[in-house]
Parts: sequence; structure tokens; C-alpha cells
Amino acid sequence: MISTNLLERYNVQLKHYAKEQAIFNELDTPKYYYQIKSGNVKMYNLTEDGKEFVQGFFENGNSFGEPPLFGDFKYPAAATSLTDSAIYVLPKKDFLELLKQHPEVHLSITQLLCKRMVYKAKIMKEVSIHPPEHRILTLLNHFKSASKTNESTYEVSLTRQQISDLTGLRVETVIRAVKRLEKIGKLSIVDRKINL
Repeated sequence: MISTNLLERYNVQLKHYAKEQAIFNELDTPKYYYQIKSGNVKMYNLTEDGKEFVQGFFENGNSFGEPPLFGDFKYPAAATSLTDSAIYVLPKKDFLELLKQHPEVHLSITQLLCKRMVYKAKIMKEVSIHPPEHRILTLLNHFKSASKTNESTYEVSLTRQQISDLTGLRVETVIRAVKRLEKIGKLSIVDRKINL
């Protein structure tokens, strides 16, 4: 995340998006760097039959949609606000200038993009060859390790619908698979929340 003080030195604007408002669409030309001050955003693709495949969920402090700013290609996915959201919007040329003048920020953005690439590689492998239980455990363990929690138990903040969207499984399949995983002791359900 880029500090607010630094963003404000580079022509940033704070824009407000209503719940379910499009931020950008798939195949739009990238013009801005986006960083969430408050709210939640999802990036997703629509399949030919109209089902959403979620690329990621983003929340306070997260940035999203950066790769096309570097690669000079169109957005490969759409972004929509899940809640009323306040998002810092920095024009592409100002974002690139900021990175040139602050190499430590450039390095942190590069590290973030690498982590996202690893996540995408794991999920693509899961979606293509593994059964639902394995896909779900891989996803949940990824979020647990990304949270860097020291707690012995990790409460998953994703809903069954979000797990479905992130794994490409139907919600009903997620519910059955989670029950099977609970039965064999791979996770537990406490107050309707999944715990690892």
C-alpha cells in the first residue's frame, strides 16, 4: 500500500463508489492506479453462461488492477464495489512517475504482484485437476498464511458464495465439500464460520 501522504503529492483523487457500482470493465483501457481507503471490491470475469469467476476480493488498504498499468494491455477482468467504497484514484502517468521517484514503493508493488501471481498459479492448478475438497483447503490455507496470524485457529472471513466464486465451484458443491472436510477433521464450523 502506498501511504496517503505520498499519494497526495501526485495528483490523487478520492472517489466514492456506490455498492455494486462498476469501477472498470473487462477490456477497458487502464488509466488509473486504484487503492481502497474504505470498502470492498471484487475483480471478476463472466463465463459464457453468465457465471462469475472471481479473481480476487480487495478491502481497506489494498490496491487492485495494477498489471495493465505496467504491461500496457487492457483490463483482463472487471472490478465492482461490493459495498459503498472510497477509493484513491491516481492517473497512470502520475503513478509511474511516483514509482520512478520512489524505488522502495516500486519494489513493494513488485513484491505484491509476485504474491498474487503465486496465488493465481495455485488456484489455476486446483481448478484444473483437483477435487472440490482439495481446492477449498488450498484456498483457505492460502488466506490463512497470507493473514500471518499467530493464532492456532484461523477464522475464515469468506462466505460460501465467495469460496464458490474463487474456486469455480457451485455453492452447493462448496457446502457439501465443507461438510465432508469437517467430518474428516480438516476444519471446523463454529457459529456458522469455517475455522482452520
